[in-house]
Amino acid sequence: MSLDQSTADAFATSWNNLPGGSVYSAAQAQEWFAPLTRADIEGRRVLELGCGNASLLVHMLAWKPAYLEGVDLGDSVTSAMRNLRDVASEGWAIRKADLTAYVASEPFDVAYSIGVLHHLKEPKTGFEAVLRNVRRGGRFHCWVYAHEGNAVVRWIVDPIRRLACRLPWWMTKHFIAAPLVVPYFFYAKALRRWLSGERFRFLPLHAYSLWIAQRDFAFFRHVAFDQLVTPQTAYIRRETIERWLASHPEVDEGSTYIVFRNGNSWKFGGRKKP
Repeated sequence: MSLDQSTADAFATSWNNLPGGSVYSAAQAQEWFAPLTRADIEGRRVLELGCGNASLLVHMLAWKPAYLEGVDLGDSVTSAMRNLRDVASEGWAIRKADLTAYVASEPFDVAYSIGVLHHLKEPKTGFEAVLRNVRRGGRFHCWVYAHEGNAVVRWIVDPIRRLACRLPWWMTKHFIAAPLVVPYFFYAKALRRWLSGERFRFLPLHAYSLWIAQRDFAFFRHVAFDQLVTPQTAYIRRETIERWLASHPEVDEGSTYIVFRNGNSWKFGGRKKP
């Protein structure tokens, strides 16, 4: 059994108990993908490692890749296939597999993993799987929780997660995540309405709160549930990402980027050498 099977199973209960379609807006997806744009995707072969219910793949399809593939270890592949069928009848595939060991029959022009590596027992192995499935000259892109800027989550939410992840999913969602996120919902909404200026940046989770406050309570609950349902979460330092990138000579050093997103996460990526 994969080291990450229990985590994949936990997330599958989350994804498979959502309404059909993407839980994310197009604007959210595009911001996660950036600096990748439609010009980088259109007409190319694209891979997502850790696709969940295809909430991101649905938006990626709108950028007209030549072929799009999603890989996930959990039973969320069922809802992923259903969601993609609602968008396109062909040009895509969903594979149920351990992403850390996945080797595509043909490398991809673009491979990405968003919101997944930090839930693996061995996050670096997941990053190496992204690289392994990119062709020479191709692009890779990842997003992970940061250690930096997440003190509130690490010290308050994560201890609750260690208990909540052992409970039935419905109990965690409705009796822990929902009431727990209520005060944060009002905090984030208040920040966006009255305290969004630069002088308030010292407030906890300020940038992230301004971002998530654009969404309704159901999305807040979804995010809280995702935080609490998983048996495994790591908060990754910038220096760790720098080591990952530097330890692979096939990565083109001049192409790499590390972006601090919303004050509490890292987007990073680049190209493999031709």
